[in-house]
Amino acid sequence: MKVYIPQEVAHEGTDYLKAHGYEVKVGTGFSIEEMKRDIADCDAMLLRTAHCPGEVLEAGKQIKIVARHGVGYDNIDLKAAEKLGIWVTNTPQALSDSVAEFTLASILMAAKNIPACKDAMYRQDYGYKNSHKGLDVYGKSLGIVGFGRIGRAVAQKAYAGLEMNILAYDPSIKKEQVPDYVTLCSWEELFGNADFISLHMPGGEKNRNAVSAKEFSMMKDSAILLNMARGEVVDEKALDIALKAGELRCAVLDVQSQEPPAADSPLYQNEKVILTPHMASNTEECMGRMALHAAWQIHKVLSGVKPDWPVNNPQA
Repeated sequence: MKVYIPQEVAHEGTDYLKAHGYEVKVGTGFSIEEMKRDIADCDAMLLRTAHCPGEVLEAGKQIKIVARHGVGYDNIDLKAAEKLGIWVTNTPQALSDSVAEFTLASILMAAKNIPACKDAMYRQDYGYKNSHKGLDVYGKSLGIVGFGRIGRAVAQKAYAGLEMNILAYDPSIKKEQVPDYVTLCSWEELFGNADFISLHMPGGEKNRNAVSAKEFSMMKDSAILLNMARGEVVDEKALDIALKAGELRCAVLDVQSQEPPAADSPLYQNEKVILTPHMASNTEECMGRMALHAAWQIHKVLSGVKPDWPVNNPQA
C-alpha cells in the first residue's frame, strides 16, 4: 500500500511507515492540481498544512484516511471526506506540552519586554529599558480561553511554575472537570479580570473574529493578549486600533489570519505586536511525535482498525 505525503515530515513518521511495509510517496508540490495528480494511486495521506478540498479527496480513489499532522483540521473538507468514506484523524496527544511551553515563554517574553529591549540594544539605545519597564507575572491572573489538552497544560505549568492565578472559559467544561486551582468564569469575567489572556480555542467560521473590539474594550489597559489558537479568531484590524488606543498593553500572535501576513499588514508596523511564525509546536521532539502519531493512525486504518483520534465518523 502507498502513503502520500505532500509536505516533508519528520523521519519518525516515514520510518514507521516503511518499517510496516508501506511505500512512501513524497509529493511533487502542494497546489491543488499537484495534489490531485499525486494522490491518485495512494491509499492514505499524511497531511500537514496543505489545503485539502473535496476535489483532492475525490481524486484519491483508493484513499481510506487523511491523517492530519497536528491538532487543527480546518484545511480538510470534512464533509467531502465523510461522504467519500474517508477517515480524518489528528494528533492531539503530540503537542500539548510543546505549545504550553511556548505559551509560557511568550508570556514571559512579553511581560519582560524582551523583544523591544533586544531591538533597542542593537540600536545601542541602552537606556531604552528605563522608559519601558517590564512586568512581573507572579500572582497575576492568566485567563485561558479553551480548556482542552493545551489549555490544561498551560494552566498546570503557569500555576505550578509561575504561581499565577488561573481563570478559564470553556462552555463545554463543567466545574467538577477542572483542577481546584482553576476558576471557571464567564467570557466577560475572563476578559475583564485577567492580566494575561491566552487563546486556545478552535478556529473555523464559528469562532471567526470572536475576539474583537468588544473584548478589547473590556480588557485591562495593562493586559497582554496571546493568540496560540488560529489566526481567524482575533479581529486583527480591531486589535491594531485597540493597541494604538491603549486598551491593552501588547499582543503576541503566533498565528495570523493570513500566514505569512501581507507585506503591508499593519501588524508589522505596530510596535505593541510581537509576531512569531506559527512555531509553538515547532520543536524537534514535537515534530517527530506528530509525524509518528499520524503514521500510527494510517497503519490502524489500513489494517482495518478504528483510529485512536478520529475527527469524523465516515462509518456512521
